[in-house]
Amino acid sequence: MKIPSSPPPAPICVPCRLAAIGAVVLAMAGGFAYVAGCLTPHRLTTHRIIGAFEADNGPHPGFRRNHAKGVCVSGYFDSNGNAAALSSAGVFAAGRTPVIGRFAIPGGNPSAADTSVPIRSLALVFTQHDGEQWRTGMNSVPLFAVRTPEQFYQQLVAAKPDPATGKPNPATLKAFYAANPETQPLQAWVKGHPPSSSFANGSYYSVNAFRFVDAKGEVHAVRWAMVPETPFTPVTDAQKAAKNFLDADLDQRLQSGPLRWHLIVTVAALTDPTNDATHMWPNDRQQIDAGTLVIDHETAQDDGPCRDITFDPTVLPAGIETSDDPLLAARSAAYSLSYNRRTREEALNPNLHHPQQDGDRS
Repeated sequence: MKIPSSPPPAPICVPCRLAAIGAVVLAMAGGFAYVAGCLTPHRLTTHRIIGAFEADNGPHPGFRRNHAKGVCVSGYFDSNGNAAALSSAGVFAAGRTPVIGRFAIPGGNPSAADTSVPIRSLALVFTQHDGEQWRTGMNSVPLFAVRTPEQFYQQLVAAKPDPATGKPNPATLKAFYAANPETQPLQAWVKGHPPSSSFANGSYYSVNAFRFVDAKGEVHAVRWAMVPETPFTPVTDAQKAAKNFLDADLDQRLQSGPLRWHLIVTVAALTDPTNDATHMWPNDRQQIDAGTLVIDHETAQDDGPCRDITFDPTVLPAGIETSDDPLLAARSAAYSLSYNRRTREEALNPNLHHPQQDGDRS
């Protein structure tokens, strides 16, 4: 893990201290402080973002505020050395790196049906031989709905269930989408790509841009994806009627052997934006197969190795850096606050019980 740079002297507040964890440059530290609300107290804060998640999903003590339903996995990354020319990170040197991960679905309700959302997620932590870590949280869509933390918060507010129906108000959501046309590319992509029938046969994308730094200090803007060897099939009618098919399917597949994905790194052209997660780069950009992710074990999150990991995408080893995407600082700050809240809830109530069918604790 890279040691964060120290921010300039400023009044200290608890959210700023939490938000600054994982910052690697002065600008990023400023971004964390901005999101936490310490520099601009009347603007968006991390507490407001997490509060909106809780308002949308209801109280679920001891669970993550987003991606509450999931399962721990473990395995390794077998690098072929192809990406070593782009990044000096040890994970890309030829050889094997141990991995702990987590499959999940978006949302803060651990009892939600697997078909409640069309998206799956895969989060990973690679631990290099030198002890540095690369953490990444990926989704099964290659782009995001909005560009900024402010828009994301507005989207959460618009999606708050109406007490009369228990569902979001269609008129409110329509008004949000009309006011934010950046959401249209993701909506179009989702309409043209049905959800996968399994965690195992889906592709998972970094969504945000990052920077790889090579041994000469040259910087390369990149995104990446985990592309499965298992052939894609869409969710079936039988699965649509089931509530918890994803975990059961994963367990059954792993009983037959490990599952594999290829880490495909896409290198941006100079004209490609790195600060806009709603914008996909053209398909003709250079792509490098950096190696194979192998998942060979799963464990329930109640006692699994991913339980106490925050998959903060700004925790990066030397050779990988954050880009200027404003969502990265917001994600890191929100993960930190979510972790603090759920662990405090468990400390205050050691008897919290999370039935397996309701999703795993995380």
